[in-house]
Amino acid sequence: MTMTMAEKILARASGRDRVRAGEFVVGEIDLALLHDIFAAGVFDQLAQTGPGGVFDPEKVVVVVDHLVPAPTAEAAAVHQRIRSHVKALGIGSFYDSGHGICHQLLPEQGHIRPGRLVVGTDSHTTTYGALGAGGTGIGTSDMVYALATGRLWFRVPETIRFELFGRLGNRVSWKDVILHLAGRLGADAAQYRAMEFGGPGAGEADVAGRLTICNMAVEMGAKFGMFAADEVTDRYLREHGGQGCEPFGPDAGADYLETHEVRLSDLSPQVALPHEIDNVSPVEEVAGTVIDQAFLGSCTNGRIEDLRAAAEVLDGHRVAPGVRMLVAPASRRVLQEAAESGVLATLAGAGASILAPGCGPCFGGHGGLLGPGERCIGTHNRNFPGRMGSARAEIYLASPATVAASALAGRIADPREVIP
Repeated sequence: MTMTMAEKILARASGRDRVRAGEFVVGEIDLALLHDIFAAGVFDQLAQTGPGGVFDPEKVVVVVDHLVPAPTAEAAAVHQRIRSHVKALGIGSFYDSGHGICHQLLPEQGHIRPGRLVVGTDSHTTTYGALGAGGTGIGTSDMVYALATGRLWFRVPETIRFELFGRLGNRVSWKDVILHLAGRLGADAAQYRAMEFGGPGAGEADVAGRLTICNMAVEMGAKFGMFAADEVTDRYLREHGGQGCEPFGPDAGADYLETHEVRLSDLSPQVALPHEIDNVSPVEEVAGTVIDQAFLGSCTNGRIEDLRAAAEVLDGHRVAPGVRMLVAPASRRVLQEAAESGVLATLAGAGASILAPGCGPCFGGHGGLLGPGERCIGTHNRNFPGRMGSARAEIYLASPATVAASALAGRIADPREVIP
């Protein structure tokens, strides 16, 4: 009767003692997330085809984060519709423009709990597995159904287990770990499967690192990305919501589709090259590639830990001439902490431009767009053609420290070579 984390979450949600990979179940939704790209359309459809209300206003969170501040009159009108729907439906958890990115806000504001089932109209809803939850992105039609009924069907995914050993080296981060795995196994290695991270090295990861790993699990096709809830999780939840948690993880002897070992101390900083997430090389193999822009932020790496890591590299230095460095804190709280701690002053003093809390250049809808032939290295999660403007631009993905080092050099650089 042993189960993986994904199986345990879907068993509880479906009211069963046990489920097995490959089965189809109908689960009760614990939390539904919508953001500004899809929320208005979902609520419009709900009003047209559903009962008119949502299954439980206390279990719905709406965030305006992608197009902020509103870059066009059309975007502003969409935001107006969202505000109107939220008020009419009695949804209490609404984070308007400027609060930050949904995948930062929900953990930060205490909405995520271990063992819960969370769905969202964003593929990176896998982020919440960092706190032991089952988070997954769904389409708009599925969200309409979920909001109307509070339920949704799922196929119980097979689980791939990653056993982490050792510790990360100097200026090697958890972003480098997930980039390494994408390059090692491929962008479709976990297609509709759960990625479960454990082993003695998992306890070394802080919540910020776990959020980064689980955020990018979907870039390998994963349905869920998960860390067990432990004392690290408990401490974070007490600080963000005031209520800790009991340990929650897989059963001993759970059945896994595959198991992979990751030796953390063997890793160097990694870079994903255009135009695929699994086109990954160690930084030393691509160092010297000239860049035009450096971006620090996104739901992957816009937390205070990320800004601090970049500031440590930039402190006392200036961004290279001809390089535009953009920083978008993941939330207002991150922005405030960066300001109070001096991190913001270091970033700005080095020549970075500070943007409003939100998705910023990662989404590509406005702000920080690239022209034909330009190159950007950023901490975000996707490097597809046209993601940040011109389809002829190139996007490289890396850790905050690598992005900062590259901004200083004007070309992709190894952060371990920058003198503190």
